[in-house]
Amino acid sequence: MGLFGRTPEKPPKELITEWTQKIRKESRAIDRQIRDIQREQEKVKKSIKDAAKKGQRDVCVILAKEMVQSKRAVTKLYSSKAHLNSVTLSMKNQLSLLRVAGSVQKSTEVMKAMQNLIKVPEIQATMRELSKEMMKAGIIEEMLEDTFESMEDGEDMEEAVEEEVDKILFEITAGALGKAPSKVTDALPEMPSGATAASDDESEEDIEEMQSRLAALRS
Repeated sequence: MGLFGRTPEKPPKELITEWTQKIRKESRAIDRQIRDIQREQEKVKKSIKDAAKKGQRDVCVILAKEMVQSKRAVTKLYSSKAHLNSVTLSMKNQLSLLRVAGSVQKSTEVMKAMQNLIKVPEIQATMRELSKEMMKAGIIEEMLEDTFESMEDGEDMEEAVEEEVDKILFEITAGALGKAPSKVTDALPEMPSGATAASDDESEEDIEEMQSRLAALRS
């Protein structure tokens, strides 16, 4: 504790080491989340195959849309991991500069990566904290968060989702749902005799449970 109860600033080398450790920790957390989502995707694939055998076309479409959303979530997480890796490499460069010049330097690369990372819900709190510390250390300047994200055209987005749904269904059911990459219009095979309404209720419950798990993993 310094004068007047103030804690003295940590040396740059110590700060960089702490930042690197925090970034690696967040990167490992993202890896775990990606694996969790991918495990759920495998369960959804199995559910789609089962629903296709029973002729439950609507169920297949709902589950396929969940697959689209989870795949996009994984893509964003991989992008975040790449930004984290970029910051980690930049921190190594900062240590090298510190040994030579005796001080840290401003980094445009770190600035850009951090601007992207503070928008990621899964790691937002940690990235905000690191950004403030990096600003104080002089590595980055004050960041202004974009309040308006670039929005894709609604119709184009919906069409892209439908195309992806068609592709997923065609691949998982080996073409049972129709022709790829055309829209899903073909009816599934009729439900085999002996199937009961109870099985439909169970399927709906399974879908809701699957959707809840995927939503929880993406949040």
